[in-house]
Amino acid sequence: MYFASRVAAGRILAAKLRNKYRSENCAIMALDDGGVVVGAQIAAELHCVLTLLMTAEIKLPLEPTAVAGITAGGSLAYNSHYSRGEIDEMIGENFGYMEQEKLHQMHELNLAVGSGGTINKHLLRDHNIIMVSDGLESGFPIDLAYEFLKPISIQKIIIAVPFASVQAVDRMHVLADDLYCLNVIDDYRNTNHYYDRQDVPGHATVLKTVEQLVHNWR
Repeated sequence: MYFASRVAAGRILAAKLRNKYRSENCAIMALDDGGVVVGAQIAAELHCVLTLLMTAEIKLPLEPTAVAGITAGGSLAYNSHYSRGEIDEMIGENFGYMEQEKLHQMHELNLAVGSGGTINKHLLRDHNIIMVSDGLESGFPIDLAYEFLKPISIQKIIIAVPFASVQAVDRMHVLADDLYCLNVIDDYRNTNHYYDRQDVPGHATVLKTVEQLVHNWR
């Protein structure tokens, strides 16, 4: 199944979430820029705040896939693409490099986010958190968001996504209390492939949109 746009996909997800969550305390946590476009439709339907979790990948030389991811606040998750033994071996061989990359990526994220930030933990506390992406090729972004939420008292984790790979859905079943996935894809391609129209604005515009929405919510 393909969608005309991320806005269209978001409206379908919003309709599915409406009856169960419109009267509940919810907050949208977009996992990527495309998730902001999808999540804005859900936030409008549920009358709830929309936030963006800024993350960066940590890669090692010669490794094609990121070994870990980090948030501006320092929450870290390792990529389940690798086994625990592989991760331990890579950390042991590249400890200094990884520590340097963590600091570098946190610095870059904080510069991008700015002093106001795009996510306030106070807005998430004691809420149902709806994680939203425009498409998940793996469960890696979910793991990172889960680590970010660990210190926060929340009610439930709900995941809403138009497309996800089998591996990502398996991870959702482990971490989420409730999930809404419109399409499970065996051979996942680039997320843009599944949309007729590419309606994600530039990253700077996404940040300004989210910050304005958060400001209005306060």
